[in-house]
Amino acid sequence: MRRTDHSAQPAARRKFLGAGVALMAASASHSAWSIDEPPKAGAPAKSRLILLGTAGGPTPKPNRAAPAQVIVVNGVSYVIDCGNGVARQMVLAKLKLASIRNVFLTHHHSDHNADYGNLLLLAWATDLAKRVDTYGPPPLAQMTRQFLALNDYDIRTRMADEGRPPLKDLIAVHEISAGGVVMQDENVKVTAALVEHPPVEPAFAYRFDCPDRSIVFSGDTLPSPNLVKLARGADVLVHEVMHLPSLEQLIASEPNAKTLREHLIASHTTTEQVGRIATEAGVKTLVLSHFVPGGYPFLKDEIWFDAVRPHFSGNLIIGRDLLEL
Repeated sequence: MRRTDHSAQPAARRKFLGAGVALMAASASHSAWSIDEPPKAGAPAKSRLILLGTAGGPTPKPNRAAPAQVIVVNGVSYVIDCGNGVARQMVLAKLKLASIRNVFLTHHHSDHNADYGNLLLLAWATDLAKRVDTYGPPPLAQMTRQFLALNDYDIRTRMADEGRPPLKDLIAVHEISAGGVVMQDENVKVTAALVEHPPVEPAFAYRFDCPDRSIVFSGDTLPSPNLVKLARGADVLVHEVMHLPSLEQLIASEPNAKTLREHLIASHTTTEQVGRIATEAGVKTLVLSHFVPGGYPFLKDEIWFDAVRPHFSGNLIIGRDLLEL
């Protein structure tokens, strides 16, 4: 690979690199204290967005955790997707598991739902004692029942030994099959939109209208008019992204390379398409996440930035695990 000479780069690239350093410094300073603490009385509510995991695909990656995000408002955590290890990522982000009040799944691929049940179980085994409302496509209710049955022995044992309330009484499941407002409380309004992620149906994007800004999560999707409409004028769009030139190297060692290639192209969004979507929607900040490839081949931030920048002139951020925005 050609070595990059940053000293000879144009001003735009130097600005990007400088911004990246600033973001890293800001993230480091924020992570020194628990961000799920409520603001002082009279202070305006501010939302925090934390990228818990930014890899794409079901296989564990050495450099990125599985897909998951969380928004925190007034000490309440709203989790979006539950890839493998999401509970540990929340702990690393210095969030209390007891702060979880709502969980949203975009669709039922294992990199997005593998730890849905585990997040609730581990939170309950830690300090969760209040109701959690969960939202997602069918068969979310059946999945929840089966998970509780699978862990019935451990749950009953901890109830007897540790005096914990029944976990099933703390989980309220809401299956959604169409777009529209799915939840609203004193902190956020959450709107869903159907997106296209064949062969998985239904699949959703979510928009969170917080007290201070609007944040949209694409989930996994092809370029979608419904997503553009949902994200119109949003402050932040967190969107999946695929680097098409690296696709062949990614799938070269896969026994089902042909089928995998067809799936990726038919159900995900390329760097060029992501930039065009964000431009059409008029979003202020585009955050790239759910990277494909997310581990091998390893792509530097500059590669992702350069591939999207020609198609989007707004604030562009290359996501990484535990980045706080």
